[in-house]
Amino acid sequence: MLHHLDHLVLTVADVDATVRFYGDVLGLEARTFGEGRTALHAPGWKINLHEAAAPIEPHAAAPTPGSADLCFIVDRPLGEVERTLAGAGVPVELGPVDRTGSSGPIRSVYVRDPDGNLVELSVPREEQGAS
Repeated sequence: MLHHLDHLVLTVADVDATVRFYGDVLGLEARTFGEGRTALHAPGWKINLHEAAAPIEPHAAAPTPGSADLCFIVDRPLGEVERTLAGAGVPVELGPVDRTGSSGPIRSVYVRDPDGNLVELSVPREEQGAS
């Protein structure tokens, strides 16, 4: 029945800080839609942002900043990702470590976004490339 993910929603304390992290550091494109709402776009999917102080109806039963655990496949070697993170002052919490993704083995580093959400950045193990 399910085909693919269209979007997910993150409840955030500060939309601007979230846009800076996911846009400036991770490369998603911020777009405004509807009545001033913000989404972070990538090809084929997006992350809608709901400000915790004013969540959009309908919303999760207990919308809370920092309660998400997300994994993204990146388009470059993890060594380059780590250098980008370091240059932006984003500490790596764990990794690189081997994990299992939806399509098989991955190698990942873990960071936190401005709300404390756990963000896993991964490459398929056969595509790791030089660090």
